[in-house]
Amino acid sequence: QVPVVESGGGSVQVGESLRLSCTHSAYTTHNSNCMGWFRQAPGKEREGVAGIGTDGSTSYADSVKGRFTISQDNARNTLYLQMNSLKPEDTAMYCCAAATVYYSRPMWSLPTQYNYWGQGAQVTVSS
Repeated sequence: QVPVVESGGGSVQVGESLRLSCTHSAYTTHNSNCMGWFRQAPGKEREGVAGIGTDGSTSYADSVKGRFTISQDNARNTLYLQMNSLKPEDTAMYCCAAATVYYSRPMWSLPTQYNYWGQGAQVTVSS
């Protein structure tokens, strides 16, 4: 079992910031092709929020570009998601995921390409 644990969720007001952390393992640090953040709101499908590749390249959903930043600290086996200018529509359960399976055509936003998932951290934004 590879541990993947999110922290840092909470309830904030519109326009405020939160930083999510995802503590995983040396295994996922050294074997992941990509790591990502996903979110799922009640009644909606899971959607990719941000992804980061082994070369440090990052990708974002259009809805969060310019507001969210994904980063990683490999020495601490930790993935981060800095969320600024939060909106009510950002309210969701946020999950961290790692993809250690090789795909010839990787798509960071496709949940099925990730094989390790955390339990999630709730983010609630109130107006």
